[in-house]
Amino acid sequence: MRSQGATIREVAEYAQVSTATVSRVLNDDPRVIDSTKKKVLEAIAKLNYKVNTVARSLKTNQTKTIGVMAPDLAGDFFMYIAESMDKELSNHGYSLVVCVSHDSPEEEAKRLRHLAERLVDGVVVIPATSTGKHFSFLQELNIPLVFVDRTVSDIKADSVLVENEGGAFEATRALINDGYKRIGYIGGLRELSIFRERYQGYEKAMESAGFAVEKEFVRFFPPTLPFGYHAMEEMLRRENSPDAWFIGNAFMHIGATNYLISEAKNRGSSVVFSAFDEMPYSPLLVYCRYSVQQPIAEMGKIAARLILKRIAEADEPYEPQEIRLKTRLIRHNQQ
Repeated sequence: MRSQGATIREVAEYAQVSTATVSRVLNDDPRVIDSTKKKVLEAIAKLNYKVNTVARSLKTNQTKTIGVMAPDLAGDFFMYIAESMDKELSNHGYSLVVCVSHDSPEEEAKRLRHLAERLVDGVVVIPATSTGKHFSFLQELNIPLVFVDRTVSDIKADSVLVENEGGAFEATRALINDGYKRIGYIGGLRELSIFRERYQGYEKAMESAGFAVEKEFVRFFPPTLPFGYHAMEEMLRRENSPDAWFIGNAFMHIGATNYLISEAKNRGSSVVFSAFDEMPYSPLLVYCRYSVQQPIAEMGKIAARLILKRIAEADEPYEPQEIRLKTRLIRHNQQ
């Protein structure tokens, strides 16, 4: 006998039924026929399955709530995603329960448990990490999961993403077409899918033009405003630093701009940025020549429709979808 209990998925596989059927047996659902119930109970005993506190909250009735998790709510991007989702979901009688992971995998796992205990019907996540092991219990509890903006490894789930690599390629190539041969890079951690893909786009644009990527002017750190500020400060103080830069997101873009405005106005007159995330305030970021616009409202709408589809078809097998939306390059009039 196992020293540790099995998962609900292992019980389902052993009994040759769905995880939803195991959930119904655990909740004494009268719809389960006696022969199936017997198979499931035998599997539970054989595999030493223990019902945890979250599993006890399994339900047969929907609560009409969707959990939404984001790394933070300080930026417009995440709020626009949630607003778009709320508009779509409210048309179907659903409301949102919003949580913040603070870019912490441990906090993310804790908040996911909280959402499950709140009996949400599904969860939409902008993940804070690159691995998905701590998401697996949602699927064991038959709670649909959709990733938006970013995706993770180790787990299969629907995802709504944009063409990060293509957008970064176009933004970098625009600077190359303007005559810049040396272009630095400021981006988030490469283990996060969006920043890995954006760096690949930048790198491909430089290589396709026959230009070298100067590693001393490439930085990867958490995608925050302070990092953008300090990365710009550190690299512009180096001799012969580039005048053109690709920047990976809005927070780092603002941080880099703040440094130039407050500490390096003279140098700033020659600097140009091409950056991901076109926002309403982008024209005010004085060094920005190009920005990559993401279809944020469409991302939220599609994520909402996907989670509703998975809830409606909870008992049916499916292949997870990866939906990629196109970006748009915006040129600003600065410089």
